[in-house]
Amino acid sequence: MTRVLVVDDDFMVARLHSRYVATVDGFSVVGVAHSGAEAVRLAGDVRPDLVLLDVYLPDMDGIAVLRELRAAEERDPGRPPVDALFITAARDAEIVRAALRAGALHYLIKPFNRAALEEQLRHVAAVRARLDGLAEARQEDVDRIFGTRPPGSRELPKGLAAHTADLVEQTLREHPGGLSASECAAAGALSRVSARRYLEHFAETGRADVTLRYGGTGRPERRYRWVGRAGAPAETGITGRT
Repeated sequence: MTRVLVVDDDFMVARLHSRYVATVDGFSVVGVAHSGAEAVRLAGDVRPDLVLLDVYLPDMDGIAVLRELRAAEERDPGRPPVDALFITAARDAEIVRAALRAGALHYLIKPFNRAALEEQLRHVAAVRARLDGLAEARQEDVDRIFGTRPPGSRELPKGLAAHTADLVEQTLREHPGGLSASECAAAGALSRVSARRYLEHFAETGRADVTLRYGGTGRPERRYRWVGRAGAPAETGITGRT
């Protein structure tokens, strides 16, 4: 059970968020605070796993609250660390950046629907479960927790080389309309078999979309278009018959 502290200066909003949390399996509300000082005090008393934190509070902003919670954890090594999910109307990019630097797991902008909050809560639960199940993290474990890796930092399957992957990626980027394996091979001075392996890898990891183009006879031609969404499932469609 993930124990949640709800922090919002608006009593009705705090009540609504508490109701949302209570409907999600595996989550329970252990406290509600309407000011920064009350949030810091309650966090010390009830020791929540997660704080739903507004930025705009009457005495201090939510980012200052999170920093106070982090400082309390440093002073007391035995105190369980708390995760934070900001739920706020604050849209300023600097505030979002400050929340990230303070250690927020995510940032949900008001107004939102119940499904959006539930999705974020389940993400928090998934992250906590993954970390709890790890004694030592592999890079792929870290990638799942933090999300998409920066370009160039990805691991490749055995038999694929980074410099060739970069070449195929660059070739696709230079042809936004898409390429077949044969066209990619010709443009990159590669064998068709080699180009196809890298193209299929990009498709499987969601960095390239695949469409099928039918000719007069034979099997349809697979065409690849760079999208760069690492970790997302590739899409397959049909462009039509020619």
